[in-house]
Amino acid sequence: MADQDAGVDAAESQPKQSRAGRNLPAAIAVGVVLAGLLVYTLLFAPRFWVLILAVAAPVATHEITRRLREVGYDLPFIPLALGGQAMLWLSLPFGARGVLGAFGATVVIAMIWRLVGQGLDHTPVNYLRDMSAMILIAVWVPLCMSFAALLVYRDDGPGRVLCLLFPVVFSDIGGYAVGVLFGKHPMAPAISPKKSWEGLAGSLVFGVAAAVFAVTVFLGRPWWVGLPLGLLLVVTGVFGDLIESQVKRDLGIKDMGRLLPGHGGIMDRLDALLPSAVVTWVVLTVLR
Repeated sequence: MADQDAGVDAAESQPKQSRAGRNLPAAIAVGVVLAGLLVYTLLFAPRFWVLILAVAAPVATHEITRRLREVGYDLPFIPLALGGQAMLWLSLPFGARGVLGAFGATVVIAMIWRLVGQGLDHTPVNYLRDMSAMILIAVWVPLCMSFAALLVYRDDGPGRVLCLLFPVVFSDIGGYAVGVLFGKHPMAPAISPKKSWEGLAGSLVFGVAAAVFAVTVFLGRPWWVGLPLGLLLVVTGVFGDLIESQVKRDLGIKDMGRLLPGHGGIMDRLDALLPSAVVTWVVLTVLR
């Protein structure tokens, strides 16, 4: 009986978990703080948006490289971290050309670094596998993140960033709420069992509505611009999440890190935003 009481006490002492397997109060609190920080930055010091990205990039990069090292990959962190900083900061004076040049230099340096890391008298093991992973990380984190930096440099830059954040965040909220309340048909059970087609419908409704609101209020553009933007951001957001879920499934882990209570690591919060930043930059550049 004492053992049963101890088990009950231990269970009651654990944080309340949502149906998504998260500590929901902690996740909400962290989300509100992060949202407040980002909105304040965009309203009063928009160029600090790049500084926030520059801080997040090496943290997210380290989370992925650390997890891959745990299963045997040999991934030097330094060239990826420095290359990521170059992509972000060179976007300020040189725009997309600076990002592309820094990305190319990062790949070249990473290839050489991995080749000679143990000396030229040693034959590298799994060189192709490790280089493929390094290039994936360089694209996934700093290159995609650089498109988020490019958004803020225009006169209406803060509004452009909000056109990225609003649809992605509300798509996530809509997908979670509708999925929890009505989700019965799994969308990708082999990758992410908790995602449902009902949740995807909720993401579409909330995400497209948020995009229409954002482009009209923050940019003063026609409402219809929000339709392709919202639709594409829902797609990239959902698949960005699925891509990270598959990577974590390959690695046998639940989260990339533990930095954010209720969320996991920085990368666990950026999975939908990173590919969406590229789409937002393209759509808002083409549909003027």
